[in-house]
Amino acid sequence: MSKKILLAGIFLFSVLLSNSQTTKREINEIIKEWASPTKFPDHVVLSATEDPSTSIAINWRTEADNKVGFVELALAGPGPYFKKNSKKYKAERTVVDSQEAYNDGFKASYFEVKIDQLIPNKIYAYRVGNFHFKSEWHHFKTANNQPIPISFLYVGDAQNYILELWSRVIRNAYKTAPDADFFIHAGDLVDKGHEDIDWNEWFAAGSFIHSEIPAIAVPGNHEYRYLDGSVYSQDEVLSVQWNAQFGFPKNGPRGLEKTCYYIDYPDLKIIALNSNVAIKRQAKWLREILKSNDKKWIVVTYHHPLFSASTGRDNPEIRSLWQPIFEEYNIDLALQGHDHSYARGAIYEKPVVVKNENHGGNIIGPVYVVSVSGGKMYSVNKSGWDEYGATQAKNGERIQLFQHISIDGDRLTYRSFTATGELFDRFELLKENGKNLYID
Repeated sequence: MSKKILLAGIFLFSVLLSNSQTTKREINEIIKEWASPTKFPDHVVLSATEDPSTSIAINWRTEADNKVGFVELALAGPGPYFKKNSKKYKAERTVVDSQEAYNDGFKASYFEVKIDQLIPNKIYAYRVGNFHFKSEWHHFKTANNQPIPISFLYVGDAQNYILELWSRVIRNAYKTAPDADFFIHAGDLVDKGHEDIDWNEWFAAGSFIHSEIPAIAVPGNHEYRYLDGSVYSQDEVLSVQWNAQFGFPKNGPRGLEKTCYYIDYPDLKIIALNSNVAIKRQAKWLREILKSNDKKWIVVTYHHPLFSASTGRDNPEIRSLWQPIFEEYNIDLALQGHDHSYARGAIYEKPVVVKNENHGGNIIGPVYVVSVSGGKMYSVNKSGWDEYGATQAKNGERIQLFQHISIDGDRLTYRSFTATGELFDRFELLKENGKNLYID
């Protein structure tokens, strides 16, 4: 049976579940087969590195028996002969057995290659695999090592109905900004963090986008799950696949590698935080990182919102420990998930009202955004953020969204789009005399 036929079986899953127990078992086996690795490489993904102008991380997966993997890399050319100049890079292999977390899991070989000493602002072609089974050639572009305009995409919570509904969001995001420098995923990429079927949906939904635009991702609470057989006094643990399938930097606090880290572009520092664990320890690390920062713009991303968009989802520890640092070091933008609704706002020094609707003025700390891209929805808390001294300028519910953010010199432009491409929200930040003018 082909993979396409197996994929079609996913969409029949809910209907077939109403049949006999035997049919349920058969369908479960089909789904497991669809999600399982083969001799051919799959789940190919680029991860942004600490210096994206000269390095890249490449990860993929195959069946467990495959012990050898490598990347072939060359400067891309207009014709087919570029590959004659390709160079091989041996991959580090990790065997992950997801059966320790789910009964329908399996073993797989995960491969990772970090390539350094690349030329800035160049298009590279690469493929992954071994001597017998290889992927197609993919392209990526290294970042410039000089300040130039930069843009990126950001989504919150793919999590549910990933292949069914999230696929249209990430694909429309790519159509909107095919030349985006990177893609931020603000946690809860999947629903069940150890579940191979969920991860296979995530990779299928994004398809080649994952292999050509570097990812910057943080774990959400759904990437932290109990292992099978645990008694609920045991701590939840990070997705067994996470560290093996992503090549994020290891420059964060010890024990939080690949979940808390920073990435430097010429005029922009991206700081990824893990809002699930060690909040206080990350606050200390964050302050040290920001003390030596020399970038004009700073964007932080993490999962649990500092100011929540939905009811009953407050995160006081994060707010008490991270907000003062955000404000002390003039963080520009905080990109969050978790609440399955949308909200955007900031703390004004002194608001200015224009045309009775639009606001403008200098702000203290970042513009805070909460957004959702998947199919699971919650209602917005209508009370807003007034109790925290913040002005909520825009909110929304039951809308799948993606965001495109661009930076050009002293101006940051933010646009949020619906899954069908309509502009939903927009604002600008303009740097003036060391402060941000927030133009709503």
